[in-house]
Amino acid sequence: MKAYIFPGQGAQFVGMGLDLYEKYPMAQKMFETANEILGFSITDLMFEGTAEDLKETKVTQPAIFLHSVIMSKVMGDSFKPDMVAGHSLGEFSALVANGALDFEDGLKLVFKRALAMQKACEIQPSTMAAVLGLDDAVVEKICAEVPGIVVPANYNCPGQLVISGEVEAINTACEKLKEAGARRALVLPVGGAFHSPLMEPAREELAAAIENTVFNTPSCAIYQNVPTTAVKDPEVIKANLIAQLTAPVKWTQSVQQMVADGATLFTEVGPGKVLQGLVKKIHPTAETMSAELS
Repeated sequence: MKAYIFPGQGAQFVGMGLDLYEKYPMAQKMFETANEILGFSITDLMFEGTAEDLKETKVTQPAIFLHSVIMSKVMGDSFKPDMVAGHSLGEFSALVANGALDFEDGLKLVFKRALAMQKACEIQPSTMAAVLGLDDAVVEKICAEVPGIVVPANYNCPGQLVISGEVEAINTACEKLKEAGARRALVLPVGGAFHSPLMEPAREELAAAIENTVFNTPSCAIYQNVPTTAVKDPEVIKANLIAQLTAPVKWTQSVQQMVADGATLFTEVGPGKVLQGLVKKIHPTAETMSAELS
């Protein structure tokens, strides 16, 4: 069975999407629609902006969403998923690709999400850290013991877990994780504590927008970061999208479930190859590839 997977924040690169814009009239039209919806020229930032420009959350999230969704659309009839999944932000790309969300509605929600997350980051200094080389259970235990807010945020693959929380709590956790044998416990250059309780203001803001958006029954199931099982019910999809902002991204568990349900080929749609690498670490015999365009 074919699984299509969509990347999240961090997959951006300078010049992203320019090849699509130049080659496909449909892509050009979608990019121009995006400029109108967003109220600024995201194409200028994607095609000609600096890495610094692309790092800003309100640019990064719609840019990656656009790259992924437009790629899935220009694939035409060759895009035939039996199941889809997306890493964090990538869930919105996956939901447009499988027909649960209209392109315009998806972009509006992604932009609203990006602005709400950026605002939540400004309310309280917070950060994230990558932890390598420890069992998930050890990381979970240490996070629970550290004073303040620090929680597992991204279960990326076995031996790679990202934690999220208050700056002081993250620093303390990193020291304790190194003492426990972590190969690395490295604070990341991010603006805030994504997928933690500190995103509650953003969750409330996004919840209202999601509730007011029409979701359709998708063409195939999506394996969401919360709760990692196959979902097709639009109301359940909505609830899971809202929960995702303050809950951890369970990518490892989602991929394991997709494999258990018959996925044999994972095709990454969008910028980069990060998810392919993670899938290989989660299930070494799985076949992975990047989306191929005609």
